[in-house]
Amino acid sequence: MDIEKIREIVEKEPDEAVEEVLEGVKERYGEVPYILNFMRDMPDLLIPKVMYDNSIMREFERLDPKTIELICIGVSSAIRCDHCMKMHIRVAHRLGLTKEEIFDAVLIGGAMSNASVLAEGTRALDLEFNGTKPECDEDCDVCNITNNGNGCKVKNED
Repeated sequence: MDIEKIREIVEKEPDEAVEEVLEGVKERYGEVPYILNFMRDMPDLLIPKVMYDNSIMREFERLDPKTIELICIGVSSAIRCDHCMKMHIRVAHRLGLTKEEIFDAVLIGGAMSNASVLAEGTRALDLEFNGTKPECDEDCDVCNITNNGNGCKVKNED
């Protein structure tokens, strides 16, 4: 949403601005998500939220709408947000994504969620049963990236 469009919306009466913003959401998604309908009577919250969300998910050109929906489905799956997942599956279906493509996003989200559980759980077990922090190779590429090239982040936390 460009600055001029934002200015137009902000200068309108709250009820008129809400209806315009929600109509834009409906055009994009094919429906208005529950949470936005819930916030309909709260223009001071609804309008900035929609503008913020649009600036992240809809207004840049680096990702196409189908990819954005697949990301939303994967993340919704990983965080187990049933409401978000169902809505984004409907949107993806309307965009022409196949059941198999959508399922791939669910599988990726599930794998990431599983990895998160295992990462936290194994570290907690190591700490409890071995009394030590987990270690990795001093030349670990992940640690070098996340620790600004200073080697193993875990070892350097001492």
